[in-house]
Amino acid sequence: MDLESLLAQDHRARLVWGYVERQNLSKLIEAIKARGSMAGRAAIDPRILFALWLYATLDGVGSGREVARLSQEHDAYRWICGGVSVNYHALNDFRAVNESLMDELLTDNVAALAAVGAISLQRVAQDGMRVRAHAGAASFRRQASLDEHLKEARELVQTLKTQAQSDPGQAKRQAQAAQLRAAQEREERIQAALKQLPEVAAAKKRNGAKIEDARASTTDADARVMKMGDGGFRPAFNVQFTTTCKEQVIVGMEVVNAGSDMAQLAPMVEQVEQRLGQSPKEWLIDGGFAAHEQLDAVADKTEVYAPVPEPKAKKGTNEPVDAQGNEPQQDKHQPKPGDSEAVAAWRQRMATPEAQEIYKQRAATAECVNAQARNRGLLRMPVRGLVKVRSVVGLFALAHNLMRTAVLAPQLIGWGSGPSAMATQAA
Repeated sequence: MDLESLLAQDHRARLVWGYVERQNLSKLIEAIKARGSMAGRAAIDPRILFALWLYATLDGVGSGREVARLSQEHDAYRWICGGVSVNYHALNDFRAVNESLMDELLTDNVAALAAVGAISLQRVAQDGMRVRAHAGAASFRRQASLDEHLKEARELVQTLKTQAQSDPGQAKRQAQAAQLRAAQEREERIQAALKQLPEVAAAKKRNGAKIEDARASTTDADARVMKMGDGGFRPAFNVQFTTTCKEQVIVGMEVVNAGSDMAQLAPMVEQVEQRLGQSPKEWLIDGGFAAHEQLDAVADKTEVYAPVPEPKAKKGTNEPVDAQGNEPQQDKHQPKPGDSEAVAAWRQRMATPEAQEIYKQRAATAECVNAQARNRGLLRMPVRGLVKVRSVVGLFALAHNLMRTAVLAPQLIGWGSGPSAMATQAA
């Protein structure tokens, strides 16, 4: 069958491939050892695996098995493969180990857009969203339970090693070897959970909770129980995106296992500065980010726009009251004793009508980008561990920016010389 005739010239799969073939994937290609006279099974071109995952992300497909099935049955996936057979092991391995590649490609993407004037760093918005982790809620254990599980796991590993050495049957040895690997992996996961307990305990202490209640997951030690949007508590990761307000291009991305956004502003400002060589002039965030020490840390780099919280009522004080017996209303925008210069300037800035008008763009930018990621399947992580999770989130960021590039600068991906009808349709 002529694969080229299966897709229209403006099909999204061609857009994805046009982007992929222009990326520098030399590190992945150089890592292939089976080439020329070197023995080994023929490797799958990394560009095929990358293009499959980008297209699948845009298509809302997050399972390696499903992508492998579609590569045999769906015309767009078959066209990307070009007759090359792929399996879900290769697909999953590619997605799990390329966190640094996704980060480098995001930097290259936003730098290229900035170089041609397609994006402006006048104003950006940052927001976080909690994404359900792969770990189950029942996998979280306290110190005593983890110690007991670790003891049982070590005993099982030792038993399986003894059986494998004493049994001469080859078929049974193979089954025992598989059981041994599973037992060793479980032991490693429990050890990783134990290593995470001090960090979890420290976070609980900062929040005023009991240290004895600290728990870690035996299946994903990096996951944390967080309060979700519906008010419930579930294992999750905190995904952070920073997006230009005018063009809605993601210029910063991070994944943390802290449920609060309070300490995420300064690291993201530094990250965006490293990617683009400069900081945006205006930075829009919600109230969860505006810790005073964070405002101080970025004061010389950007101008922060965030809502000023209402003053808290003081109990047990002798402050004067009005005729009705109520404490006089405080002006939250007036500097308070002990405020730093940056915090005082932030309070006064947010009292102006101009700042309030600017801040309206935060929700229109950040919430829109988050919603698009949700619609593409960023609802539950298909992998475990921060490194793998960052790789998955990197795919979502690159997929989002790819569609924006098709509109803003289609020439960067070989999609015409201007914002054409094809680019608009693809986006």
